[in-house]
Amino acid sequence: MKVVQINAVYGYSSIGRTLSEMHEFFEEHGIESYKFYAVQSAKQDNPYDLIGNRLDHKLHGLFSRLFGKQAYFSYFSTSKLIKKLKSIDPDVVVLRNFHSNYIHMPSLLSYLGKNDIPTVVVLHDCWFYTGHCCHYTEVACNKWQSECRNCPLIRTGNKSWLFDNSRIIFRDKQRLFGSIRHLAVVGVSDWITNEAKKSPIFERAEKFQRIYNWIDFRKFYYRDSASSLRKKLGLNSEDFVALGVSMTWDYKKGINVFFDIARTVPDIKVVMIGKLPERDMPNNLISLPPTSSTDELAELYSMADVFLNFSIQESFGKVAAEALSCGTPAIINDVTANPEIVGDMCGEIVDTSDINSVISAVKTVRTKGKGAYREKCIQRAHDLFDRNKNILQYIELFNTLNHM
Repeated sequence: MKVVQINAVYGYSSIGRTLSEMHEFFEEHGIESYKFYAVQSAKQDNPYDLIGNRLDHKLHGLFSRLFGKQAYFSYFSTSKLIKKLKSIDPDVVVLRNFHSNYIHMPSLLSYLGKNDIPTVVVLHDCWFYTGHCCHYTEVACNKWQSECRNCPLIRTGNKSWLFDNSRIIFRDKQRLFGSIRHLAVVGVSDWITNEAKKSPIFERAEKFQRIYNWIDFRKFYYRDSASSLRKKLGLNSEDFVALGVSMTWDYKKGINVFFDIARTVPDIKVVMIGKLPERDMPNNLISLPPTSSTDELAELYSMADVFLNFSIQESFGKVAAEALSCGTPAIINDVTANPEIVGDMCGEIVDTSDINSVISAVKTVRTKGKGAYREKCIQRAHDLFDRNKNILQYIELFNTLNHM
């Protein structure tokens, strides 16, 4: 079997790591694997894999903002990609993130449809089944269930300076994905899988399936290094530590809830990993810079007494799953895919609009103690987010598509 994956990045960020881990698994198990991407984390050692270059990506970003049509430029670099696909003759193509200024979606999807190539769309966010946005829950928009138009988020995310072309893009996606006879849609959570079923863009898809993102347990496991890390951070062994992780913090990531917890419960320590905006911080809040080091993250997860994820929109919530795999319970916002990660035994699910219920959840976990949750958290992570098990689900799906 020959498998091609296409994504914006390779080797870093949650999606880039997912791509690289799947590619490595395929190579280890004798599956002919190819990956194409715009940017990778380390020094480029195989120019064949790259889609476009820095100038092309910058021009694409400019045109996208001028005309409001993300993934409609980079035509020539996409033509080169299609030539490579012709020489590979893949059995299946896996599409991940397109909204990063590097791909010409119409020509690529047209090629896949005309050549009857089985295609798997992986929903790491909502962009593939809307006319513009990556997430719509913050404005409670349901236009994507019929046809996008007059987009309320046209000035955010993949923002447009001049035009709202959400209706045109929506219709194009519906036509282009509809031309692919063997199309499967994979959601990384039950929530986003069920949402995608409501969009006309995927009305002709042969199959919808939920396959959770996975955790690499060779990297994310309980580390018994809490005392040394706490000492480094100026924490005592008896301090109750609540941890949050994000690349950047804003209201969508629940920054205000973190600050409210710190102010309301001053005898705990709140550690926030990621870029914080300039603002007055409570004395018991510790801010650390963002990190993509899996070792650093695993040590931080293991050190914390509870992990907090108050995001208002998550297609999966990988940081919470990583925390569970390190034996740390989580307190999770009760929206989108968040509750699927924790379940009933690995923490608390809260309504973040009610700060009293959030504080009560923190106190519950604190009273029970991390030891009451650790084994259950690790077991849940291994049951649901095992790398080998979940990639094998993809292989079964590929075989099914090729025999339909």
